[in-house]
Amino acid sequence: MAKEKVFSDFQKVVQEQFNRMANEGLFVVDVEKDVMWDTYLSSFPEGSNPMFRERTEHDCQCCKSFIRSIGNVVSIIDGNIESIWDVEVGGHYQPVADAMAELIRSKPIENIFLSVEKSKGAVKTHSLTPDGHSEVWNHFFVQIPNNFVVDFEDKGTKLSEARSTRDVFKRGLEEITMDAVDTVLDLISQGSLYRGDEKKKVLERFKTQMEDWDNSDLDIDMFSWERSRSVHVSVCRIRNDVVGTLLTDLSNSVDLEHSVKSFEDKMSGSNYKRTTALVTDAMKKKALKRFVELGFEDSADRRYAVARDITINNVLHANRKTRAAMSALEEAMGKIPEKPKSAKNMEKVEEVGVDAFIENILPNAESIELMFENSHVKNLMSLIAPVDSDSKSMFKWGNGFSWAYNGDVTDSIKDRVKSAGGKVDGDLRCSLSWFNYDDLDLHMMEPGGEHIYFSHKKSRDTGGNLDVDMNAGGRDSRNPVENICYPDKRRMKEGVYKLYVNQYSKRESEDVGFDVEIEFDGVIHSFSYPKSVRNDRNITVAEFEYTHANGIEFKKKLPSSATSKVEWGIPTHQFHKVTMVMNSPNFWDDKAIGNKHYFFILDKCLQEGSARGFFNEFLVDDLRDDRKVFEILGANMKTKESDDQLSGLGFSSTQRNSVLCKVEGSFTRVIKINF
Repeated sequence: MAKEKVFSDFQKVVQEQFNRMANEGLFVVDVEKDVMWDTYLSSFPEGSNPMFRERTEHDCQCCKSFIRSIGNVVSIIDGNIESIWDVEVGGHYQPVADAMAELIRSKPIENIFLSVEKSKGAVKTHSLTPDGHSEVWNHFFVQIPNNFVVDFEDKGTKLSEARSTRDVFKRGLEEITMDAVDTVLDLISQGSLYRGDEKKKVLERFKTQMEDWDNSDLDIDMFSWERSRSVHVSVCRIRNDVVGTLLTDLSNSVDLEHSVKSFEDKMSGSNYKRTTALVTDAMKKKALKRFVELGFEDSADRRYAVARDITINNVLHANRKTRAAMSALEEAMGKIPEKPKSAKNMEKVEEVGVDAFIENILPNAESIELMFENSHVKNLMSLIAPVDSDSKSMFKWGNGFSWAYNGDVTDSIKDRVKSAGGKVDGDLRCSLSWFNYDDLDLHMMEPGGEHIYFSHKKSRDTGGNLDVDMNAGGRDSRNPVENICYPDKRRMKEGVYKLYVNQYSKRESEDVGFDVEIEFDGVIHSFSYPKSVRNDRNITVAEFEYTHANGIEFKKKLPSSATSKVEWGIPTHQFHKVTMVMNSPNFWDDKAIGNKHYFFILDKCLQEGSARGFFNEFLVDDLRDDRKVFEILGANMKTKESDDQLSGLGFSSTQRNSVLCKVEGSFTRVIKINF
């Protein structure tokens, strides 16, 4: 009788533990059924499991069925795995409970618990003894709550779905970073993600799960199983959603523009175009924190450079007035002849390369003047300095000076095309440049009917090829270019070619308009369109006829730039005094970093308004990862308007160009400097 009472207690505490666990959620661990049964039997203390008996309460077939089907059930309670065997029962059944609990807790969770039966085991069974008396046997038994009971035909499907949901949830927690989630939420909050509001709620809920996981003591397997039972399936399966692909891309350091475009293509089709920048508050905070950590917080304030900023080491030539403004330069530059002799042969123009000019002519020049042609408008430049002269340089060349060409660019159209991967050495080059995030497209209609543009980039008739197409996928650059190049004029068909610009997507109302260069056989023709271009409007740049004998002859074109005009306060088609000649700052102090530029600072040349403070390509490599933020920062950190500035004409060593120069020294002469 005492033995019956003890086993009844064992049965009772196991049932109570199961009921307690059922309130928290039930799972099963991965353990073989026979291993459970063998562990159960072998854990009884010696002499307590009399196998000589025909049968006993604890090793009957009823209890065996219970253990094999319910023995591996667990729950996660207060961050710990508990089994139905985690009980206090006492007597010789306690070692059995402890052994079973140790076995079950050592195994990984395999799935949720589901049953097709409403109960397992039996409370009591009866049998007749040989002498005809009724004998009562106690067994393990539990009543299974309805929320764990399913139809037989549904059990497999539900278990498969539960396992799949948990696996996707786990992968999401492992593979998606908090930075990626914050970035997407920032894009949604600022309206930069098409139909992003539809994903906001599920993203916020998934972020909560990520935060809970960061603060949890559970391992990833336990946490993902526990939450996958209670969290909505859309949150658990976010990784398999289209926004999950965006999150995974960003977590794997895929470019933001590319990742978002891929998302928006899936949400709306490839014709959707964004209207706001893909730079989030989180990205700004991260970049500015890095900026401060590197000691650059006083370096971003910019102003126009002035003569007193420049030292003798960085100047190739300065006229008398400028030397007076520069400390110790008068003496260092040497004495100046009082009166130069006039040259009688002003009309004779000598041609020299820029290096020969600097080495042989410039050292003996008392003063020089440059002829400012209309074709040089895009060569207008300004030298930029830090407001705080003692601030740390954030540029690759170690000093705090930068420069900006007309239109807030760092280089010529041709150089920008080359930097973007375009071909610039063909017989015919047609290059488009503009200065904002609009998506302008360059089109060429050929005499044979071929149409070169973004959807048909290469002509089968002529070999003409559109090899650069920028801002098509979004806000890639505020200095974009497009380029159509014909490598061999012998392949070109004779007839009329029509070049035009189309506004595919208008995104801004600032810095509007565009410039086009048509270069044929080394001769560059420049065209400008200063007005905003409406969506889907075509602006014809030029129609020209090509013949093998005569090359290109313009039939129609944008208004000619041959007439004199005033740019930056100085008229074109006139000579202007040069106050200073210098290399670009990346070639100062014996440095040679990037492309070399030659700057001719002109008297009374003043850029109106402000100039861009710096460009991404100038910045030190430590700031490369945050280039999108600094692209915006550079555009916003502009100089203040000033009547005291070093501005003039700049020429790149990588672009073929020329300028007429009047040199006064021992005599006066006009030379043509070739770059």
